[in-house]
Amino acid sequence: REHSANLAYLTGFDPRFEEAMLILDTAGQHAPRLLVGNECLGYAPDPAIGIEVELWQDLSLMGQPRDRSRSLRDIFVSAGVNDGSRVGCIGWKAYSTSLIGGGSPSPIDLPAFVVDLLRSLVGGGEVNNATDLLMSADGGLRTINEPEQIQHFEYAACVSSTGMMSLLQHVRVGVREDELERHLDSKGLTLSCHRMVGFGEKARRGLASASAKEAARGDALTTAFGVAGALTCRAGAVANGPHEMPDAIREFSSRMFANYVEVVRAWYGALSLGATGGEVFAAADEARDPSLFDFALNPGHYLHLDEWVNSPFSRDSTVALCSGMVLQADIIPVSRGPFCYVNLEDGVALADESLRERLRALDASLMRRVERRRRYMIDELGYVLDDCVLPLGNTSGWLAPYVTELSLALVHE
Repeated sequence: REHSANLAYLTGFDPRFEEAMLILDTAGQHAPRLLVGNECLGYAPDPAIGIEVELWQDLSLMGQPRDRSRSLRDIFVSAGVNDGSRVGCIGWKAYSTSLIGGGSPSPIDLPAFVVDLLRSLVGGGEVNNATDLLMSADGGLRTINEPEQIQHFEYAACVSSTGMMSLLQHVRVGVREDELERHLDSKGLTLSCHRMVGFGEKARRGLASASAKEAARGDALTTAFGVAGALTCRAGAVANGPHEMPDAIREFSSRMFANYVEVVRAWYGALSLGATGGEVFAAADEARDPSLFDFALNPGHYLHLDEWVNSPFSRDSTVALCSGMVLQADIIPVSRGPFCYVNLEDGVALADESLRERLRALDASLMRRVERRRRYMIDELGYVLDDCVLPLGNTSGWLAPYVTELSLALVHE
């Protein structure tokens, strides 16, 4: 479920129970062909988009019928793969050859039988990893979004942030993780990741699913909810304020929570068209108190149908931020003192004046919601936002780290 976004971006189709394979002839001599297994045949995309669908049954689950398909060799040959062809393979990721330690200069994450067959067919041609065409941090096609895609992502962010707020409003001492999870209602949207809820020591395992574990006063809480196009995450403590925190972490956690939000504000404040990912990284890092926490990962990344496409935010990155990018404010802190946790994640689009006008023409209500969110972040929470910054979710920039008292949101005055 977390690795089909490239295919879904090109076709609107996300395979279920099975794998799928799209064959594109860049010369345009053959129609795009989508290979699917038995169970996805009836779920294939609308023929109106011009993709031919073919049943190739080795994509089906084991033990199912395999008596109605051509060989993969015949399929590739009929699609124009032959001696001298240059074939680009788009899988899940591009890879660092230094970490692999040898082998192909262009490691490919398609199944070996597919890559072996392609290499045998192209002879003196080339078979390479072409995932960067879609996912490169600098120029990947999925890093720039048209108005209709941003409209989809804003709706997804409304769904994920509304579910998250509902969950937070029901946190109390004694509530179970699985009771809270029920509030993360996807409204039928495809999940981009499993729902996550964890209390106490379990919060250290941030990716864990909900269980019957009950919340205790002073517990850490972490929760995340992602649907295709959006993810909302919050972390804090099951407490009404610092006075209910354990003695061992009371003072440290209070300082960490406050500094963390200043880092998030610095990140938002550095977003502007033409700014580099390295400049945004530097702004966030400068606001961070290194005695309190480190960054677990990059401070932010691209957001799309999948939760993480790539990231322009690394030290000294020269990738320039552009209109049409959709970004995730995803700054995960790792405490340098006693264990405590805080997190604030929402999606944001960058749009120049032209794109903002196109969005307004497409969906005026979307832009009204965005403008209300901007006013709240600036006027009530103390953020500084460039005109290009469009908050997508209803909880953007808001953090109440003492989760059983949601009126205690952290603001900058």
